[in-house]
Amino acid sequence: MTVDISNLIIATPVAVSSTNPVALELNGAEAIASYPSIVKVLSDGSIQFSAPTKGASSKSTRRTRCEWTETEDWTLASAQDHWNYQTMTLTKVNAAQKVVIAQMHVRGDDSPPVKVFWNKGNITLGFRRTYNQADPVNSTVLKGVPLGGRFIVSIHTTSAGVVNVTAKYNGVSGSSGNLQLDSTWAPRLFEFHGGIYNQVDYTDTTPADDGSICIISELSLIHR
Repeated sequence: MTVDISNLIIATPVAVSSTNPVALELNGAEAIASYPSIVKVLSDGSIQFSAPTKGASSKSTRRTRCEWTETEDWTLASAQDHWNYQTMTLTKVNAAQKVVIAQMHVRGDDSPPVKVFWNKGNITLGFRRTYNQADPVNSTVLKGVPLGGRFIVSIHTTSAGVVNVTAKYNGVSGSSGNLQLDSTWAPRLFEFHGGIYNQVDYTDTTPADDGSICIISELSLIHR
């Protein structure tokens, strides 16, 4: 299946310019055309995302990413159901063996309600019931997803603020179960994210070849 990212924004590990070290964000089609070593269309229509650990990052972190983001924000009440569905393969992982692979993010805040990780071969979840909750509640969605294994990960959120994160690999499925967001999230604006976001800070001694690579072979974003 051909994965279309032309209507998405891609956060890259490439600096805006030689004088501005902040990570460049650009349209998916532009990212494919301008940075094929970072965002690449494969022969089967899949998209490969690459994020070396040492590279450009946002102003608030020292962690790199190659991550897609929706261009239009939404509220819980804007649709009955909100879906973020990816089929993906992590082909390389950083030295910490931990990357964010999917998020339900909130505009204007660094503490999203839902953050999904590939963490040393397991799919794990950080969930914040309340807006601006200091620390998420962490849980494991699915164990035994190896590097190189093709898996499915999805985030489903309802207009009532019920969240369910699921993952499937090699015929085995796992689920977070229904998690309830409280009313503090109701007025907030959200967008789904996906791809790879390294969960290790880079330093001057970070090896040049450290980093993460994923292949997204299916991507579906639905609000209805």
